[in-house]
Amino acid sequence: MCRSIKTLRPPVLPDEATEDDIHAAALQYVRKVSGFRAPAAHNREVFERAVEAVAAATAELLGGLEVRGRAVRTAAE
Repeated sequence: MCRSIKTLRPPVLPDEATEDDIHAAALQYVRKVSGFRAPAAHNREVFERAVEAVAAATAELLGGLEVRGRAVRTAAE
């Protein structure tokens, strides 16, 4: 597990996850999985698409979670 990826749901995160929080977590995930901190020019497009896809999946997950009987809402909604 990448240590710099933070839990983005309450009560761990005191406020709702922002789009920046979600994007940062997605970027860290893609960096970890790909093994690249910054992709080479010929890999940049696929790298950025992966970050966008992971961020979208994360926002969807957080938007659908219920924590202690309440829905978790994100800035992405």
